[in-house]
Amino acid sequence: MQYKIKMMREKKKMTQEALSEKAGVSRAIISRLESGEEVVTTTETLLKVANALGCKVSEIFSS
Repeated sequence: MQYKIKMMREKKKMTQEALSEKAGVSRAIISRLESGEEVVTTTETLLKVANALGCKVSEIFSS
C-alpha cells in the first residue's frame, strides 16, 4: 500500500513538521507513511492526516 501523502503535502507547500503539527501525529509517522516504510496504521491517524490536508481519506491512497 502506497499513500499519496507526500505529493499532497508538497502541493500544499507544507513541511512534514507542519503537517504533523496540524494533524496531531508525530513527524516520524508522517515520514514513514510517505516513504512506504509504515503501511499499517490506524483509521484515526489517516483521518487526522486527511483532515490536515483538507481531503478525504480515500484521496490519500495511491491507485
